[in-house]
Amino acid sequence: MVMIEAPGLSMPKHARIVANALASPRLVIFSGNLSESVCRGLLALHSAWPGAEWLVVLHRPRRSAHALVRSQALNVKRHGWRWLPHQAGDLGRRLTERTRSRECPQAPWKAAWNAFLALSTVRLLTVDDMASVSTLHQVQAFGADLGLSLAAPILKRTLFSSPRLGTLNLHKGRVPDYRGMPPAFWELWNDEHEVGCTVHWVDDHLDTGDIARQGSVARAQYSDLRGLQLQLDELGIRLVGEAVDDVLHGRGSSQAQPPGGKTYRKPTLAQTAELRRRLAALEPPKQPALKRAARDCAAALLWGASGAGLSRWLAPRITVILYHRVTDDARDNLTVGIAQFDRQMALLREHCEPLSLAQVLSARPIPRSPRPLVAVTFDDGYLDNYLHAAPILLKHGVPAAFFVATGMIGTQRRFPHDEKRGNPPIPTMSWSQLKELQARGFTIGSHSVSHIDCAAAPRETVVAELHESRDQLRAKLGIADVAFAYPYGGEHHMTPERLSDVQAAGYVGCLSAYGGSNIGSINPYNVLRRGIHWEFTEQAFLLECLGLR
Repeated sequence: MVMIEAPGLSMPKHARIVANALASPRLVIFSGNLSESVCRGLLALHSAWPGAEWLVVLHRPRRSAHALVRSQALNVKRHGWRWLPHQAGDLGRRLTERTRSRECPQAPWKAAWNAFLALSTVRLLTVDDMASVSTLHQVQAFGADLGLSLAAPILKRTLFSSPRLGTLNLHKGRVPDYRGMPPAFWELWNDEHEVGCTVHWVDDHLDTGDIARQGSVARAQYSDLRGLQLQLDELGIRLVGEAVDDVLHGRGSSQAQPPGGKTYRKPTLAQTAELRRRLAALEPPKQPALKRAARDCAAALLWGASGAGLSRWLAPRITVILYHRVTDDARDNLTVGIAQFDRQMALLREHCEPLSLAQVLSARPIPRSPRPLVAVTFDDGYLDNYLHAAPILLKHGVPAAFFVATGMIGTQRRFPHDEKRGNPPIPTMSWSQLKELQARGFTIGSHSVSHIDCAAAPRETVVAELHESRDQLRAKLGIADVAFAYPYGGEHHMTPERLSDVQAAGYVGCLSAYGGSNIGSINPYNVLRRGIHWEFTEQAFLLECLGLR
């Protein structure tokens, strides 16, 4: 759950807020790391302010051999023996990522970022010293209205005060209690119930400026560090957009930070390992480690064999994977974790060819492909699909279809399987959120009205729900061709008679949920799907994508 707070009404002394919105503001960005979340945040700002002019100042310091050796010695002293294998692993990851970046399709946000940098209104200035006189003169010559500090080093007053309205900083922590770094770590270390995110004005000290916007993410039962950081990324993008909008429209307000607080520094590797152990202890039991290792080894061998040419000897196939929830509130056979889902979508983008539902339904015959053909689907319509899954799908450029029980949308009703498990009401998406997903390119389909058992319910009830759900999707979302995923999804839950009713109601396809791969050609009224849940390791997930069994 994300909570956003508006600040008070006092004005920051250093900010001269404009009376009216600026048609073509000039924005200077200070950054030391143009990471994925920083770039996506700037792309969101450009979408909101297409007439803006941009100066992106990237801090890339050159370090001498002496400085590198000294840094390594200090890190060995601080972290102990853990530093050497950590550095070796980090080097291996960098080399692997460099190789992957050459071999893998470019993520959509990277393509959009490159297009942004190519605009005539955008200038990228790479400097080896953000505090140099040369950098200051170039920033002053740009004549910025507003500055933004996004993953930047500490700025000197001459630099952050150069924009005429001042400079805002995004800090992924709640001030004043959690100044410093890194995001979410110390809140988890201190067993807090939420993690914060703050947009504040930059002043002469670290994270002490007046607050422009602030929000928080509630810690879930099984929250991990990466999952919370992913949520903070999305919250930070939103808060920066709102703060910039406030300032440039002349309605910016701020409040002074309460007295006190604490500043944290980067944890040691020993502390990082300790937190990992603490969080792992909160997870429910998994399969025995030996059994998981054996399955992962077999999966890795099969994946390697596929890459070595085994796939050429197999009939072409499409694997359709099925999710229900992406959340850290639960660990069950209908749920994957937030960080887990992010890793899975990264693997899918890297190793597979993602397909839309329309591409799946039209695959007659299924084409051959050097990469496994995989489609992503969701059932039921839980709110976490919108909050957590959709941003991750968009980040990795993976299309998906969401099959929703229309009678549950925007209500507090419980799905039958949640009632059986004794779960409290779990929020569902609203129609406006579904419309937003549709506008973002996702497919919305029917999952009946009330999550009905198509085989067990009377035929007239099933037919009525098929028509009502179809008509609601057409009326509220303007969908012409509606596909259907039958609830429960076992072979025994969809009889030939009910399947005829689905076709008669005008649905363009029908998806199951009892496993299997679609081989040779797609039967649009019996699209097989494989369920994914929290116990899937990365190797097991990739094996499912191959669709060998």
